[in-house]
Amino acid sequence: MRALKEYKPTKFMAEDSYYDKDKADYAVAFIELLKHTKGKWSGKPFKLIDWQEKIIRDLFGVVKKNGYRQFNTAYIEIPKKQGKSELAAAVALLLTCADGEQRAEVYGCAADRQQATIVFDVAADMVRMSPALSKRVKILASQKRIIYLPTNSFYQVLSAEAYSKHGFNIHGVVFDELHTQPNRKLFDVMTKGSGDARAQPLYFLITTAGTDTQSICYETHQKALDIIEGRKTDSTFYPVIYGAKEDEDWGDSKVWKKANPSLGITVPMEKVEDAYNSAKQNPAEENSFRQLRLNQWVKQSIRWMPMDKWDECAFKFKPEELKGRVCYGGLDLASTTDITAFVLVFPPLDEEDKYYILSYFWLPEDNLELRVSRDQVNYDLWKKQGHLLTTEGNVVHYGFIEKFIEDLGKIYNIREIAFDRWGAVQMVQNLEGMGFTVVPFGQGFKDMSPPTKELMKLTLEKKIAHGGQPVLRWMMDNIFIRTDPAGNIKPDKEKSTEKIDGVVATVMALDRAIRCGNNNEESVYDNRGLLFM
Repeated sequence: MRALKEYKPTKFMAEDSYYDKDKADYAVAFIELLKHTKGKWSGKPFKLIDWQEKIIRDLFGVVKKNGYRQFNTAYIEIPKKQGKSELAAAVALLLTCADGEQRAEVYGCAADRQQATIVFDVAADMVRMSPALSKRVKILASQKRIIYLPTNSFYQVLSAEAYSKHGFNIHGVVFDELHTQPNRKLFDVMTKGSGDARAQPLYFLITTAGTDTQSICYETHQKALDIIEGRKTDSTFYPVIYGAKEDEDWGDSKVWKKANPSLGITVPMEKVEDAYNSAKQNPAEENSFRQLRLNQWVKQSIRWMPMDKWDECAFKFKPEELKGRVCYGGLDLASTTDITAFVLVFPPLDEEDKYYILSYFWLPEDNLELRVSRDQVNYDLWKKQGHLLTTEGNVVHYGFIEKFIEDLGKIYNIREIAFDRWGAVQMVQNLEGMGFTVVPFGQGFKDMSPPTKELMKLTLEKKIAHGGQPVLRWMMDNIFIRTDPAGNIKPDKEKSTEKIDGVVATVMALDRAIRCGNNNEESVYDNRGLLFM
């Protein structure tokens, strides 16, 4: 039979495992007896593309000394239109009909029943196009169930409520588009101990990159990446990630080819070129292109701040150079266990000067390691570098922050401190007792829209100097913007995928700096009016 050119077993093969070519050939042969079901490929034999065949040979050919598969979890992350659904359907049928398992239970899972049905429908059509399988398989279309009669095995699509039903005896699970799972409940039910009664269960997870870095998919993505890059080992976990790195040129066709192993086969190059040109003309489409075409994890589906423009404002300056200068503060208090942000904005001295930003962030010391592990964010590194401060204990010590701000007031001429009314009453009273002028700042469109738009304008004009502070940069990249019918905008904490406290503090401080300037001169809003973008 046809074999993959220069096939070499995966580097993740354990020392006590070996490659059984016969088992691998059998799996490949079964799949290649199936037929494609859609478009110009419909009715043609399913000839595995090299990347697909490599996965099948590794998963079904690499076995332990007892002859059972080494890998029981496969994580395949790849851009759209690469043949994911067809490969997932073929694996589901292989596990159901040709894996030598009596009464095998194979389940199809996705974020909802409709999504899971996509793979099922492909599998059902593959059965209908195969005379050999049609004789042995019963399709219950209304129940989304395929039964292989010789072994009484089945492939079943699960409903969205499946996580509440226990008692599965799983031989195989196919998770389609894992990144769309709303929580981890279904994933945990289907993977934690559900296949213990089987000799070689397989959890086949296939997905495109997502946007939610708090999801079970991102958690699994991180594990796969750690194994690929040698930071972790798990002999039962098989990782495959096709995608572009964050620092690679998203307009380079070589990057497209690296990220899309089926480019030119299932996806014409022209389609990717058209999508890129459209995204280039419309920045709102950039994240969608990066996520779906380059398989990059992006912060949200619509990027507000163009981070290349923000990075161009990383002008270096020394804080001591600002000593004695007028500035305005923005204070955003989170819960006592979360990040607190304080930002100073220094208005320009003349038309050639910039708005300088100094930003400070605090987390509770005792929660730092937990937050690094849970959030997959470099809080520990930022602390070592001096970009993030910690307070003793497991809650933020507001007294420490108050003293810190008091000390800043001895260095800089802090005219005002703007704050969000929520949860800041006691600290505000304490700061006022220290002699600071503290002003409440509304979080609605009326107050937030003008300085938020001004922040974008000043960034594009390179009139901001933020020094490249990495915590503030991370938060700037997290922003999701809410817009009202009148075109007013504001940062949306609820929809933003990660923390944006530093951005909110920056916007509040910037508003006061623009309105009051260095000598309580007229506001730019008064001279020019509100900015519409």
